[in-house]
Amino acid sequence: MDYFVHESSYIDDDVVIGKGTKIWHFSHIQKGATIGENCTFGQNVNVSNNVKIGNYVKVQNNVSIYEGVCLEDFVFCGPSMVFTNDLTPRCKYPKGNAGYKKTIVKEGASIGANATIVCGHTIGKHAMIGSGSVVTKDVPDYALMIGVPAKQVGYVCECGEVLRNDFCCNNCGRKYALTGDVLGEINGI
Repeated sequence: MDYFVHESSYIDDDVVIGKGTKIWHFSHIQKGATIGENCTFGQNVNVSNNVKIGNYVKVQNNVSIYEGVCLEDFVFCGPSMVFTNDLTPRCKYPKGNAGYKKTIVKEGASIGANATIVCGHTIGKHAMIGSGSVVTKDVPDYALMIGVPAKQVGYVCECGEVLRNDFCCNNCGRKYALTGDVLGEINGI
């Protein structure tokens, strides 16, 4: 094996795990899941059937990634944050995976501790979701979202620094421009 799985964790058959990935205590990776290279999964993480996870993803303790969720490269999931996959669950009337809503977390996005992501939405690349926030709609690239329900209160740089009004990063020097409602980098560093 060119990845690490703690002896207390379970890996079902028909799972792909990339080189350099580490899966720590009491975790479960279910059938059909695909995990990229150099990912880290903390204690008590559940990755459900058929979930797709990119490279260099970090999932902190007590996170369940349900079927219908896709995490692109460099996504960060804070401790005990929550994904959902059914807007109207009923124990008596299960829908199965055909009824699950898709949730996509784009490259480099970060989700804070105890945040909830309501299914059927996309979190844009390099967006940042504040701890305890509840996301109920799509999130633009680089957006800083906080509250219940989460509202956009600004923008963040790819490096994670909150951007000033001129969209220049004090930390790494990246510069951005806002065109309509879309923020994009205007030069490389």
